[in-house]
Amino acid sequence: MTLIKSISGIRGTIGGKPGEGLSPLDIVKFTSAFGTWIKKRANNNNVKIVVGRDARISGEMVNNIVLGSLQGLGIDVIDIGLSTTPTVEIAVPEENANGGIILTASHNPKQWNALKLLNEKGEFISETDGAEVLEIAENESYLFADVNSLGKITKNDTYFQKHIDKILALSLIDVPAIKAAKFKVVIDCVNSTGGIVLPILLEALGVKEVVKLYCDPTGEFPHNPEPLPENLRDISKAVVKEKAHLGIVVDPDVDRLALVCEDGEMFGEEYTLVAVAEYVLNKRTPAEKASGKKGNTVSNLSSTRALRDVTEKHGGQYKASAVGEVNVVNMMKETNAIIGGEGNGGVILPELHYGRDALVGIAIFLSHLAKYGKTCSMLRSTYPNYHISKNKIELTPEINVDRILEDIKVKYEKQPINSVDGVKIEFDKEWVHLRKSNTEPIIRIYSESESETTADNLAKKIMADIRELIKMQQITA
Repeated sequence: MTLIKSISGIRGTIGGKPGEGLSPLDIVKFTSAFGTWIKKRANNNNVKIVVGRDARISGEMVNNIVLGSLQGLGIDVIDIGLSTTPTVEIAVPEENANGGIILTASHNPKQWNALKLLNEKGEFISETDGAEVLEIAENESYLFADVNSLGKITKNDTYFQKHIDKILALSLIDVPAIKAAKFKVVIDCVNSTGGIVLPILLEALGVKEVVKLYCDPTGEFPHNPEPLPENLRDISKAVVKEKAHLGIVVDPDVDRLALVCEDGEMFGEEYTLVAVAEYVLNKRTPAEKASGKKGNTVSNLSSTRALRDVTEKHGGQYKASAVGEVNVVNMMKETNAIIGGEGNGGVILPELHYGRDALVGIAIFLSHLAKYGKTCSMLRSTYPNYHISKNKIELTPEINVDRILEDIKVKYEKQPINSVDGVKIEFDKEWVHLRKSNTEPIIRIYSESESETTADNLAKKIMADIRELIKMQQITA
């Protein structure tokens, strides 16, 4: 059993002893800590929190405990039921709520669930805020309401449509072009809430035919729910069999988007954001371009260089943030970016909201593909073709990981180095990014090149360097 307490929320496997897994007592504890923090932040007793969940098996149980805990604190709750992460993010400011909780373990397998925590803007709470919540939980510094001051629970099932309406209202979305393309698409929603909302969205966008795979929101995931190529063989075959234009894949909470081309090949999760960003950059109005407003973009340090290439081609400036959605959002705000996200298929469009949103990503991509007028695989071929190699080195606990990273920086000091999050070293159009794990003695190593072999060899070279540095560290210990 596993329970992970982090600044962004509480994640764990269902069952086991309190403190070892995500037990009912742990759910009460951390929900109450967050509710207490929200009340303190709002500085009044009239507090409201939005709660929504994905369709995983434990969702109803977790939801009931969360609602009751908040109600016990004297907090009013808007329960939007089966939902998506971006939908809850939109609902929080729409309801003028003081915060939100999304009950989802995202791409984790079915035995997991989590409480993801939002502030009054519908954005993930900061590192500082998260530390305060954890401290309240640790000290059990919460006070429950008396019987006359209990919170009220209101159910609201209108937010899928509100979310879709907001997407359709964007000038970026070209419904007539999508209708004219007469698209046939296959969708894989891994038996979670995407199976409810994607068909509604696609119909509203004018998609001619939708073939559904795994769209019953039972929480019984038919395959590993992380949208990686090795987990998407069924939809790859279905796209070819159905002679579809495109395959669309979302994770259980619908904040990550993966695409499958008409030939069954992966568009590439890293390239979801690249394609969407190019369309957004192209759609800047003449007035915006004439005014000198740059189309800036942001992704994290471990994401493909292709976004930088596309951004600079359009006269914009690209910035890389530390890994993590909160860090991407902060960098986007600092640089006034018009589009951003993460290479895991996460698209963030500030015009809609500051959160990864597969639904808006789908609408933009379909607009892009419709106006492009050719096949999905041909569109993919228009982008720089980089390959990312992902590796890790497992270390023994006595090794000083920080020292290893500092020694790597010294070894490659003549190269451009970014130390915002671990160590990223650039070699012309190639790079390698080293990050230490916060939970175990591991260094994760990501490398990218225009050649898959070169990316792998670059990673192997850095890994050999690390092993040599470890030997030296052990000799001098």
